[in-house]
Amino acid sequence: MKERGFTLIELLVVITIIAILAGLIFAAMQGTREEGNSVQCINNLRELASANLRYAGEHDGRFCPAQEPSNNVRWHGVRTGSSAPFDPTKGPLASYLGAEARVKLCPVFRDIVKGADSFENGSGGYGYNAVYVGGMPVNKWLGESTANLPNPARTVMFADCALSRDNGVQEYPFAEPWEWVSPIGKLAGALSPSVHFRHRGKANVAWCDGHVSAEPPSKLGGQNYYGGDDTKQKIGWFGPSADNGYWNPRYEPQ
Repeated sequence: MKERGFTLIELLVVITIIAILAGLIFAAMQGTREEGNSVQCINNLRELASANLRYAGEHDGRFCPAQEPSNNVRWHGVRTGSSAPFDPTKGPLASYLGAEARVKLCPVFRDIVKGADSFENGSGGYGYNAVYVGGMPVNKWLGESTANLPNPARTVMFADCALSRDNGVQEYPFAEPWEWVSPIGKLAGALSPSVHFRHRGKANVAWCDGHVSAEPPSKLGGQNYYGGDDTKQKIGWFGPSADNGYWNPRYEPQ
């Protein structure tokens, strides 16, 4: 008896089913990869927060300064001059950051950054709450005292950060608040944002009590001085804007 072959419709159905299954498998694998990357980023931020808390424990209760007035020493590294690259193994937190003695790079950021063009290599894709916790310049370049944080669980220490430029994103070591702060502690106008919502539309944030959370944006985009598109690059702010919100340790909910 002559064997019956597949009809064209049956072949198309089989091909369609295979394509759907392949799509589902790819989506599951992609989701697993993204989740793994986020977990690694969270661990990096926990290590950073722990390092800064231990630094404070050995420096009269004061957190690591965001930078020195010379601008050649920053929390994430040291350079020999204004045009030289930062050496992340010599930063003030390096000795608290395990065997690598440097900030670990966020795996998602690694895939998108233009490394050779970045002028802040070494910060790992993370930014420090420099104004309030790092003391720049309100606290005369001294890190804030742990005793002056009334609500450490809702005060930003580090966050996923990036600088938007015309060719994409670069490393940027500071998590900018909503407004810049004058040396006498007054709010003095809008800043260019730096918090990078790169994990499925959220940013991982390390708080001053050491815990890490994933925060959605409350605003994307802002004034950018380097020709970048902050909205396109998912850069903005999270939380409330009043009194610089969760950046300001003395912020009180309205």
